[in-house]
This record gives sequence, structure tokens and C-alpha cells, in this order.
Amino acid sequence: MHPADCEPRGFDAKPRLLVVDDNEQYLWALARTFERRGYEVKAAQCTVVACTLLDDWRPEYAVIDLHLHGPTGLTLIPRLKSVSPGVRIVIVSGYASIAAAVEAIKLGATQYLMKPVDAQAIEAAFHHDRADATFRPSDVLPSVERLGWEYMQRVLMECNGNVSATARALRMHRKTLQRRLSRHPVQR
Repeated sequence: MHPADCEPRGFDAKPRLLVVDDNEQYLWALARTFERRGYEVKAAQCTVVACTLLDDWRPEYAVIDLHLHGPTGLTLIPRLKSVSPGVRIVIVSGYASIAAAVEAIKLGATQYLMKPVDAQAIEAAFHHDRADATFRPSDVLPSVERLGWEYMQRVLMECNGNVSATARALRMHRKTLQRRLSRHPVQR
């Protein structure tokens, strides 16, 4: 355990929250909202900046976008857990992916929520005792195209984000895979 995790905190100490999202408007809107809710907030637009913040600051909560420029938000989970073992992490994403949700939970995230998501839902997710991957309810089964997209995402996760290795595993040309991955996911 890190010494900062053992420091006594005063009654007036604010809970510490790290927000990481590459959408600048969403990032700052979420940061301001949580500040108004009484949190001490630090924000970053990429994993590199977030890791720098963790050098001398220990958050109790984190909201991390899955898809960031550079390494994904999933790469931050082990780093956060190593510096602040009790941190409650909510991964948010605009694109539902069962593979990403399962991976996030395995790595130690508390929740996986779909955007758009507001501060109230995120704050409620911090306090869930069991890890959960929450998607919008749907009575419709996913389409074959959607299942294909999710399968590509799962194989990409298994290959640690390596597009060339994923293309080989899928027996697909790398450029074709890159083109399909750059598109928005197929709706259900």
C-alpha cells in the first residue's frame, strides 16, 4: 500500500477523482460537474498525462474513456490499481463491446457504462459492490454484422491491440481490418 493511501484525511477532505477522456468538451464538463458535487478532480486527455498525474496523486475514483488517442483506457486500470488499490473505476464508451466490457471488469474496473452517461449514473456506479458491465436494455438480438464487429473487437483485445496479429488471426488483410475497425460499430 502506498503511503498516500494511509494518510489521515480530515473531515473536510474531498474525494479524489481522475477523469480521462479525449473529448475535451465532455472531459471538462464532467470535471466541472464533479467539482460542483464536492470532488477534487484532475483531468487528462490521454493515458500518458494520466500516468504522470498518478506519480504523486492517488485518486479514490476514476472515470476513463475506453477509446483514447494512443493506448486505450484499459491500459490505465492496472496502473491505477497499483498506485491506489482501492480505487473505484468506471470505464465509459460510446460503443458497446462485450469483449471490452469483460476485459475491463477482469482488469479491475467497477463498471462499464455506455455514453452518453451523466455524472449521477457514474457516481451511482462508483458505489456498486459487484463489478458489472451495463448496456442499454434491448429486446432485439444483435445482427450478424454486429456479432462480427464484436468478434473482431474480442480478437483485437486478445492480440493486445496489435492490428497485424489480429488480421493474421482473422485471416484478413491488415488494411481491410483497419478500415473495418475505423468505422463506427454496426448498430444492433
